[in-house]
Amino acid sequence: MSAKNIRLEVMKFIEKDVDSLIEKYLIPVEKIWQPSDFLPNSEGEHFFDELKEIRELSKELPYDFWVVLVGDMITEEALPTYESWLMDVEGVDQVDGENAWAKWVRHWTGEENRHGDVLNKYLYLSGRVNMREIEKTTQHLIADGFDIGTDRDPYKNFVYTSFQELATYVSHNRVAKLAKDKSNKQLAKMCKIISGDEMRHHHAYSEFVERIFKVDPSQMMMAFHYMMKQKITMPAHFLRESGNQIGTAFEEFSNTAQRIGVYTSRDYVEILQKLINRWEIDKITNLTDEAEKARDYLMKLPSRMLRLADRIKIPENSFQFKWVEPAVVR
Repeated sequence: MSAKNIRLEVMKFIEKDVDSLIEKYLIPVEKIWQPSDFLPNSEGEHFFDELKEIRELSKELPYDFWVVLVGDMITEEALPTYESWLMDVEGVDQVDGENAWAKWVRHWTGEENRHGDVLNKYLYLSGRVNMREIEKTTQHLIADGFDIGTDRDPYKNFVYTSFQELATYVSHNRVAKLAKDKSNKQLAKMCKIISGDEMRHHHAYSEFVERIFKVDPSQMMMAFHYMMKQKITMPAHFLRESGNQIGTAFEEFSNTAQRIGVYTSRDYVEILQKLINRWEIDKITNLTDEAEKARDYLMKLPSRMLRLADRIKIPENSFQFKWVEPAVVR
């Protein structure tokens, strides 16, 4: 049987448990938080007082903070790209109404959609950013699409989502801490609860991989090896500002996130190590010779990458993005 057909069989095998995994890791719409829970009530009599408070507190947050918050929001707002990509993964069939994998993707998308909504509205109300430039960047990012190197392979895609959900947890959680340090409790609470969603989703995708390791260990190991050897591509790697070429804003956005400690090259290595530990790849048995070599590579990779991460120099000066007005620079 071909590798592709084996993957389809494995996806079919796990699919019978997806409904219970939805109950385990996702929260019903009627119970989960919504963006309006963290924003001024436009129907309430205190709306303008609450709005004024947001705008006053926003003045205390530095330029680099706003760049990172905008970049995180744009990444979340590119959700249509991620949903369409996952719907095209082998074993996910949105035409088949009974396909549990398609149901997972839709429900996961519904939860993720709230993140961009709440951050977008907050940025708009803050008065500290150029919303039109942000909107252009968001439209560009969706229109440009992305290529995360997974093809339609479910094994590679689940490695990617396991990693990326943990990376977004780190980013939102650090932004929450920075906001809290500036006494912006509402923004801190908002980013903290988003990070909580990301952690739940990380655990879900990690369990998908755990289940695959139990039934197809060698090919799952090869997929993990492939993704880490080529490096995990961030979902916003095609980020650009208006009038610029595809991908030209991503490096400066990444530099900003590293400069203020929101997401660093060391975080990348630590996430890799956490996945290695979570999946206990050192204990997996019945591997082919090729998969054993892949495992050896993965076990040594974090220490190698850590040495490289420590050599990276981040520019001290902030890049001037069109998203954030110069007046915000502090």
